[in-house]
Amino acid sequence: MGETDLGLTEAVSIALGGMIGGGIYAVMGVVAKITMTATWAAFVLAGVVALCAGYSYNALNERSDDRGGSVSFVQCYLGNSTLAGMVGWTLLFGYIGSMAMYAFAFAEFAITLGLPADLVGLPTRPVVSVLAIAGFVGLNLLGARSTGMAENVLVALKVAILAAFGILGLVYATGYSAAPLELGFGRLAGVSPIVAAAISFVAFQGWQLLFYDQERIADPTETIRKAVYISIPAAVVVYVLVGVVTVNLVPDALTSHPHVALKDAASMMMQPYGLAALGAVLLSVSALFSTGSAINATLFSAAHFAKGMLTDDLLPDDLGDADADGVPQRTLLVIGVVTAAFSAMGSLSAITSFASLSFIVIFGAMSVLAFSQRDADDVNPVPPAVGAVGSAAFFPLMLYNLYSREPNTFYMVLVVAAAVVAVELLYFERSYLEREVTRIESGVADAVGSDD
Repeated sequence: MGETDLGLTEAVSIALGGMIGGGIYAVMGVVAKITMTATWAAFVLAGVVALCAGYSYNALNERSDDRGGSVSFVQCYLGNSTLAGMVGWTLLFGYIGSMAMYAFAFAEFAITLGLPADLVGLPTRPVVSVLAIAGFVGLNLLGARSTGMAENVLVALKVAILAAFGILGLVYATGYSAAPLELGFGRLAGVSPIVAAAISFVAFQGWQLLFYDQERIADPTETIRKAVYISIPAAVVVYVLVGVVTVNLVPDALTSHPHVALKDAASMMMQPYGLAALGAVLLSVSALFSTGSAINATLFSAAHFAKGMLTDDLLPDDLGDADADGVPQRTLLVIGVVTAAFSAMGSLSAITSFASLSFIVIFGAMSVLAFSQRDADDVNPVPPAVGAVGSAAFFPLMLYNLYSREPNTFYMVLVVAAAVVAVELLYFERSYLEREVTRIESGVADAVGSDD
């Protein structure tokens, strides 16, 4: 194994680091408000669809000569550059939404640690979110990045803290709390767990970053396949633990201040040991660390993904230099500015919904693409079918939830989506449009000439 080759442990760390930590701190409150005691079921359902999408990615990757992710798969199997570019743009906006979500949660937990909620009459949260994004853009411009060993240690710490949170919470709920542990089985007959699963989908997107980093992974096809099948179930277990504990210990906090309810749960479960205040502080510090590292890792990956799109002429040259060493600085700055705008102006629910919608579309599309290869001996059609059907069910439920809960945000998302698609089509079909304009102009000139 070469110096730059990452093994299975590092691959699992990358995948888990992209899911556990930033995602759970950001989405837990939003998901729990919708389905409360059945929150665990939402995470299980989202995890099943994500795992089926992971199978689809692996199946496509194993049969493709061009190592890459969603964009490469579309180019390889469909040969359609316009569609590949639109998939790439959608993914890029999904990453931007994810980072905005992490930055939102980062600021919320920073305020719980003592920052004032208002400064000179202005809310602190958007300012802190923007400053956090600016700081990590600066770090990436300087070329800072964790090594493989450091990433292993950091991810292990994040997972250990959340696992300890879940286990200690269960101990408190079953041994110290007078109220019985509720698992919300009565809610499973309704649609709320499915809606909540759709919204939580963004918390299961980190694993597919492995497909864009295959040149650094030893035996990439086999290593990534194993890493996907290890990391997604591991994330589900942690999310289920945290979900059960939070909704049982602090249901009122999920209603009054859902974004930071985990802090209240940590405080409560540490009361029997006389460490309530310490529990709240440790959880908040862990949340800052986790959401911050999630911003940094996603920014690095998104910028490299954008560079690949620049190389393939799937993004305008004005967004960066594809021949630059490392990540083009202009690309990092553009991604940072757009992310900061999302985080400053959007609500956490809206940002989470926007990011989840992006990944639902892409994961669903890759599942459909894998299902189209079902005649191959090594492709089982069942997982891709489940991934495609699950994504197809999530999408309209997400939109309906957004429409019913935040109609203004719903219309804004539709306008932004329509604008993005229009710009994509104008960019990718520019050669055709130029030919058509030239043809029309020539026709007009000939008609004018004949009249003369």
